[in-house]
Amino acid sequence: ATTPLGPNLALLVGHNDVRREVMGEAGRLATQDEVKAMQALVAKAMEEGAFGLSTGLKYVPGVYSDYAEVKALAGTAHQYGGIFTSHMRDEGALITEALEEVIAISEDTGIPVHVSHHKLVGLPNWGHSETTLGMITAAREKGMDVTLDQYPYTASSTRFSILFPPWSLAGGHGEVLKRLGDPATRAKVKDGIEKNIREDRGGGDPERLQIAHFAANPEWDGLTFGQVLAQQGRAQTLANAAELAMEIEEQGGAQGIFHAIDEKDVTQIMAYPFTSVATDTAGAIPGEGNPHPRSYGSYPRVLGRYVREQGTLTLPEAIHKMTALPAQRMDLTDRGTLAEQYRADIVIFDPQAVIDNATFTAPHQYPTGIEYILVNGVIVKTPQGMTGQHAGEILTHRAGKV
Repeated sequence: ATTPLGPNLALLVGHNDVRREVMGEAGRLATQDEVKAMQALVAKAMEEGAFGLSTGLKYVPGVYSDYAEVKALAGTAHQYGGIFTSHMRDEGALITEALEEVIAISEDTGIPVHVSHHKLVGLPNWGHSETTLGMITAAREKGMDVTLDQYPYTASSTRFSILFPPWSLAGGHGEVLKRLGDPATRAKVKDGIEKNIREDRGGGDPERLQIAHFAANPEWDGLTFGQVLAQQGRAQTLANAAELAMEIEEQGGAQGIFHAIDEKDVTQIMAYPFTSVATDTAGAIPGEGNPHPRSYGSYPRVLGRYVREQGTLTLPEAIHKMTALPAQRMDLTDRGTLAEQYRADIVIFDPQAVIDNATFTAPHQYPTGIEYILVNGVIVKTPQGMTGQHAGEILTHRAGKV
């Protein structure tokens, strides 16, 4: 039996999945034949109702692709009227080059582009949102359809392997273990991790690296690298933090939380007219691990903290960024606003009470102030709690070449 859906589900075809299917985790450029095989998979997914192509260019194996490969796949998605969404190659020191690549994809193929969870990570890069937002404005003024989304927090979340230099991750976990088992190679990997902790996602401090879920030792869930090192009697240095990251990877890896974003960039990106609100997360299982609080709090946090308390956005602006703006981006013609003949996906909340309660140390907390939720016209939550109804649907894009 299939599990019924709670929310609606609209899917993109993932570049990493497509590349892995054709090339595994090979750390090299694709051949022309491999690009054609990837294009065929993208076309098949688009014909089956995918809404576009997504990339995770910071991750294995997409990190090994070049511009020509991504452009070819985006071009295929564009033939079917799809969009191109990108977790860019870099969100730190090389963010402007990464954004230039994504904008160039739009310019060269004509495909609408959406930058996923835009942020600036790493202390040296704080404040550069003025530059990146200016680049997006300039692209839009030249006629390109470029938008973005954001989650409203000063920390990101992904696996700790994000700290590793890309070359060290090629070929899968077995190959990584071999490299870490060779003292000379391990030293090179450690240098790369230390650099990323100092200048990029590590935030320059072992206290800014927090363990979200470590299957090999769940007792560490919620602890920072600084706390783990202290428990072990090791100095809280960046070198020791890099060593700990390698030890965690050797034991199967872990999900991390990276406190390396500045609040001023968060508010500046949030106020930008073409920024949607997003979570960048899968649903959390209540009580399991120590996930990023965005799993529970993203939208109420915007409505409570950034609308009511701080005035970063007006209430209509915030609601637009949660409803009509993302619906337009996904080319949904019967959702996103309250109108006759539109699907009734509705959240009823108390604007004076709505707030997030999930924190980085106690994330499994539901928000306050959400009264009713309707999915496709079916009430799934009331003030008394969940109704047990499942009304979500798998949405498909209007297939067929444009």
